[in-house]
Amino acid sequence: MPERSAPFTYPEVGATRTTMPAGYHRFRRRRRIGHGRDLFDRAAAHIREFGMQKGVDIFDRADTEIAEPGTELTVRLGLGPLVITAPCRVVYVLADPNRSGFAYGTLPGHPEIGEELFAVEYDPADDTVYGLVTAFSRPGTWYVRLGGPAVRMIQRWFAIRYLRTLPTEP
Repeated sequence: MPERSAPFTYPEVGATRTTMPAGYHRFRRRRRIGHGRDLFDRAAAHIREFGMQKGVDIFDRADTEIAEPGTELTVRLGLGPLVITAPCRVVYVLADPNRSGFAYGTLPGHPEIGEELFAVEYDPADDTVYGLVTAFSRPGTWYVRLGGPAVRMIQRWFAIRYLRTLPTEP
């Protein structure tokens, strides 16, 4: 992992919490996973324990067991001998009564530049629980730039897979 003092690779740190910045590819994927406060709590714990990353088998390591602001982690992307290690740092944690999760941002050595939010939302009006993945990114390396639309398609595919790792109603 990079040194703790390594800066984020983008200036808009925390922008997945508010308005995502221009100049990046942006996406948002939201999926209903069921109903009830218990499901919300279970999904929130899953997310905070890096369950989405572990569930799609890209989690490498983190310096805390539960996502906290400042936690550094790496994910590994690739097939066979072609593996890219991507360092990230948790930017913020959501711990609201109806919204829970965390966002991480890219550090030097990550093939992309940007931020991604992994969250669960509870709608008290109808007891519905939603999983959410939101991100903004742009290429940080020549090979991601070369991948163009295919890379964005892979990102969206991963978002679908992340959401499938969430617990659902029995």
